[in-house]
Amino acid sequence: MTKADIVNEIAGKTGIDKQSILVTVEAFMETVKGSLANNEDVFLRGFGSFIVKKRAQKTARNISKNTTLIIPEHNIPAFKPAKVFMDQLKK
Repeated sequence: MTKADIVNEIAGKTGIDKQSILVTVEAFMETVKGSLANNEDVFLRGFGSFIVKKRAQKTARNISKNTTLIIPEHNIPAFKPAKVFMDQLKK
């Protein structure tokens, strides 16, 4: 499902024009991205949590050049679904 599909689905269910919904969806995504960039988790009850995970420093190998390199510690975004959401998927 794409962003356009989400906008069409919401417009069909609510009767609100697509442009207003598109602005709202994009504002939601920007807000979540901004919060994660500031290392703040986003909790949506009944849906899930957008969280920031810290990846530890590790050593990697380039096997074609037979060299090693250090990948520094870094943060990555992740999504953890709520228990209610997981129960719906299992049915």
